Amino acid sequence: MRHDSDSIADSHGRVGVERWVDGDATRAEDMVAEEVPAALVYNGFSHAVMMTTPQDLEDFALGFSLSEGIINEARELYDLEVVEHPQGSEVQMRIAGERFAGLRQRRRAMAGRTGCGLCGVESLDQIAGRPLGTVDARRGALQAGALSRAQAELHARQHLFHLTGAVHAAAWCALDGAVELVREDVGRHNALDKLIGAVAANGGAFGDGFVLMTSRASYEIVQKAAAVGIAVVAAVSAPTGMAVRLAEAAGVTLIGFARGERHSVYSHPQRIH
Repeated sequence: MRHDSDSIADSHGRVGVERWVDGDATRAEDMVAEEVPAALVYNGFSHAVMMTTPQDLEDFALGFSLSEGIINEARELYDLEVVEHPQGSEVQMRIAGERFAGLRQRRRAMAGRTGCGLCGVESLDQIAGRPLGTVDARRGALQAGALSRAQAELHARQHLFHLTGAVHAAAWCALDGAVELVREDVGRHNALDKLIGAVAANGGAFGDGFVLMTSRASYEIVQKAAAVGIAVVAAVSAPTGMAVRLAEAAGVTLIGFARGERHSVYSHPQRIH
């Protein structure tokens, strides 16, 4: 079973820094998060190159494949291998033939596709082609105190953030707020894809928990959650208007400003008690 990462050695490094305090400068060392290109290759064809933190790339590739609708289930990803190159990483995947045919068709319609929301979409009509599910209204009811418990537990498990201050975290939480998995990345959507991949690899059911993000809730966060059937998305910062409208349409409970005992529910409040 895949748990939180045990090693983050490749995900940060030391750099020299000149620190200024009250007009005085001192030389010191600082920890910075690493950001490298990762090419996602399906059946020998490169689909996208993402800038990502070089940790949990297997989870990232699986989660991206699911949240972008490239595959429908984890079992449709047959093989996965991370190959390191001097200029970055390449994640080589073999997926079901039917899914690869669908991907090739999408590639012909959408040049320059990436995972950052609408990047690479060439016309407004193509927005309708984004993978979006309708979440089961019966799933995802949070227990009392779940949000505050999840926030407290997540803070203690943001290991790379505590070293660098430069990454977002996505947490998979049980409905009582217990944090089961955490993934971190310089990109908030990458962190969520890593989390989705980790949950899927562990055989988890996306309707039986919720996501807590240490970022704002933007369009692509809701889209990726809805695509795999996540019923509740909570974020410590604000949502965007498009994210709220998408959450309402997809049946997702969207929570913003989740801080301690306070939060704002923007859509489908019936799941919050």
